[in-house]
Amino acid sequence: MISFVIPCYRSEKTVGSVVKEIADTMDKLGKYAYEVILVNDGSPDNTWDTICDITKKDSGNRILGINFAKNFGQHAAIMAGLHHVKGDYVVCLDDDGQTPADEVDRLLKALEDGADVAYARYGRKQHSFFRNFGTYMNETMATVMLGKPKELYVSSYFAARRFVVDEMIKYESSYPYVIGLVLRTTKNIVNVDVNHRRREVGESGYSFAKLFALWINGFTAFSIKPLRIATFTGTVFAILGFLYGVYTIIKKFVYPIAPMGYAALMSAVIFMGGMLMLMLGMVGEYVGRLYISQNKNPQYVIRETTEDDIKR
Repeated sequence: MISFVIPCYRSEKTVGSVVKEIADTMDKLGKYAYEVILVNDGSPDNTWDTICDITKKDSGNRILGINFAKNFGQHAAIMAGLHHVKGDYVVCLDDDGQTPADEVDRLLKALEDGADVAYARYGRKQHSFFRNFGTYMNETMATVMLGKPKELYVSSYFAARRFVVDEMIKYESSYPYVIGLVLRTTKNIVNVDVNHRRREVGESGYSFAKLFALWINGFTAFSIKPLRIATFTGTVFAILGFLYGVYTIIKKFVYPIAPMGYAALMSAVIFMGGMLMLMLGMVGEYVGRLYISQNKNPQYVIRETTEDDIKR
């Protein structure tokens, strides 16, 4: 069985075609049973109503809709879907049609050939420059902070074996980060080349603030390297400050009438003050996340599912 997990946000005009493409593709492949989990991430439009209509028209009971109480983010929506899957293989893809569901056989073949996780790799992404830059930053962060191999390309379109998913859903912290969960579970990850389509309807739900929050979440949830970098940087500047102090004393003795350099001193103070505030903020980010997690802030809250209507 193949389980498809689709986080949905402002996709009332696109999610239906994605589900239909999945159905058509799986019918052509023939050898798999499948299910589709649609997670509405607090969309302000009629996405949930669209999901309900899709499930009502599904005669095979293959589609489950999950409705969040508010917007928790794409990674929380994926985690909610993973908690409900029944398949041997799990495929995650987008709700906008840009990730080609009709090429899912390439990902599934990679799993059947022995990979634990297969990520789609695009020859040319049909995203805006802003979105591509955000993706590049997250790729760099995952490589530096999470130990992702440089040659591995990660995307929102991937397939994973069931044991990987079972390990991922053990994570109960308030800040899930899917790539980090995959990387800490297995290193047997491959790339599969697929096409990336142009967005036909709407625009990306990722603003600059959301991309920045995702970037921060990535390196604070699964790595303490930022703290080590802060310690190393502090040590370097302390040594440089000591050496500069020795230089200043020697200069005063050699050139007693030389001006002390008020502008240079203020520049150094402002720079060091900024570095200290940055490092303090970094430590505060870790402590704050620990505090929120200890208070058991939920990854997501489910308001209802389409199964609730069936039971009623």
